[in-house]
Amino acid sequence: MFSKKKHLEMALQTIHPHPNPDPDLEQYHTPATIAADVIWNASVQGDIVRMKVADLGCGTGVLAIGAALMGAVEVVGVDVDGDALQVAEAEARQLKVHDRCRFLNIDIDDFQENKDTVIQNPPFGAQKAHRKDADRRFLEKALEVAPVVYSFHLAKTEEFLEQMVKSIGAVITHRFYYEFPLPRIYHFHQDEKREVEVVVLRIEKK
Repeated sequence: MFSKKKHLEMALQTIHPHPNPDPDLEQYHTPATIAADVIWNASVQGDIVRMKVADLGCGTGVLAIGAALMGAVEVVGVDVDGDALQVAEAEARQLKVHDRCRFLNIDIDDFQENKDTVIQNPPFGAQKAHRKDADRRFLEKALEVAPVVYSFHLAKTEEFLEQMVKSIGAVITHRFYYEFPLPRIYHFHQDEKREVEVVVLRIEKK
């Protein structure tokens, strides 16, 4: 467990991104600066230390491993991408938290464990029309398995998310805003890098 956020960030910077990112899955690596800030804030709120944490759509594990580094007693990362999970498992071993991290190669709908906290960066649903509800599906599942959720979303969807959260009997307690970089990793990208405004919502079941 780190006493300074900068040290957490430095550890997370060593975690590799997706080896073969799939545009349909919107696999963008969460930058260490943002991941460290979210995890640090979650720790301050009492949602990490000695808690059981899940990361839905964990990719190569930056949020899951970060939670373990900050004192979670058990962390489960869930993803459909087996290649990404191999990286996550190797990174957890490298950072010496593999004894507290498990990675499951399943769809989030098949995840049935109960946890204290979910921290997730789900697909934003921006690439394909049939996936436009992807972040909603992740958020509903997160609130099914844990009473506290930290979830990344496009800031422009915030008003819709407020109504959705209210409709499923939960409340937004905190909001954290970031400029999230999207590097040129897919063939259809025109710009070398662009940034989108993202909000991370801390949500509690009532």
